[in-house]
Amino acid sequence: MFIAMNRFKVGKDTTKEFEEIWLTRQSTLHELKGFVEFHMLRGPEHEDHILYASHTVWETKADFEAWTKSDQFRASHARANTSDRPKPTYLGHPQFEGFEVFQHIVNQQPVAAE
Repeated sequence: MFIAMNRFKVGKDTTKEFEEIWLTRQSTLHELKGFVEFHMLRGPEHEDHILYASHTVWETKADFEAWTKSDQFRASHARANTSDRPKPTYLGHPQFEGFEVFQHIVNQQPVAAE
């Protein structure tokens, strides 16, 4: 398993716009071999920004690398770069981090119905 993360420092005055962009974008990740799941995370608030992180799980690192070379990747990032927004929603460039999973524990306890 491979986890790909990007950290975004989002200006406090653009958090609503940033979240709206992610909530309304059309994802094609499900079309790709090895895609497992995606999460967009809102993290701690700092003096000038709020930290966000995208978290994508892939079956293998090779599946993730294939995504980065795919037409879907190019189309997704082209849409992100051609915006009519008056200013960027985040500060600087996203910071990428990739992790190969060496341990995975799943909760297999039955969940009681509420």
